[in-house]
Amino acid sequence: MKSPIPWIGGKSQLKTKIVEAFPLDRSYDRFIDVFGGGGSVLFAKDKHAALEVYNDANSDLVNFFRCLKYHSDELRREIRYYLNSREMFFDCKDHINSRGFTDIQRAAMFFVLIKTSYGAELRSFGCNKKVLDTDDFKSLENRLSGVTIENKDYADLIKVYDRPKALFYCDPPYHTTEKHYDVKFTQADHEKLCLILHRIKGKFVLSYNDDDYIRSLYADYNITAVSRSNSLSSGSFKEVIITNF
Repeated sequence: MKSPIPWIGGKSQLKTKIVEAFPLDRSYDRFIDVFGGGGSVLFAKDKHAALEVYNDANSDLVNFFRCLKYHSDELRREIRYYLNSREMFFDCKDHINSRGFTDIQRAAMFFVLIKTSYGAELRSFGCNKKVLDTDDFKSLENRLSGVTIENKDYADLIKVYDRPKALFYCDPPYHTTEKHYDVKFTQADHEKLCLILHRIKGKFVLSYNDDDYIRSLYADYNITAVSRSNSLSSGSFKEVIITNF
């Protein structure tokens, strides 16, 4: 199943390799997607574990998935009044954080913004031919029916859900690309995340850009180099998958 939305740093191209890096199913009974983003890894399987958690610090993203889980029909009806147009893009951009709109209306505006913006960065109109397609919303609602959706800080989330049979998938903002995300993530956060993962009881799979700083942080773990095509330019982008097992 595909994610319904694109996302900066999304894992649609790498999701198969990431899931292949997961430990055997019987070794974990809870799956926690710590930096959920567009949910490509979550949606890559019909079910990862008995307990599944999607989390992101971006409240608009979390609101969209909650509305998709609980109110997919109402969300589809709201979206049908929008077009892929510059005027509607900027109307949504101006109104999404205004008072007086319901969660469903905000989720619809977010969907329009992310589908019609350039590179899914929500800031400029993309001038593309993307259709505001909602045909998969019902199947996505069914997939999310057993998923717990959280909007917590990564450190608090890991602490709450850590168990010996937990599997954490972490896809934090990549080193030196933090400015592209609305939620602040600093150099100190990269080091804090590393320290937290070093101390957990469970297992982790971590995806990052391949640079010397990240390799030095996680030198004690298993690091696998992978690459994908760069969606915003020609050539490939080098990444790593890091595990503690």
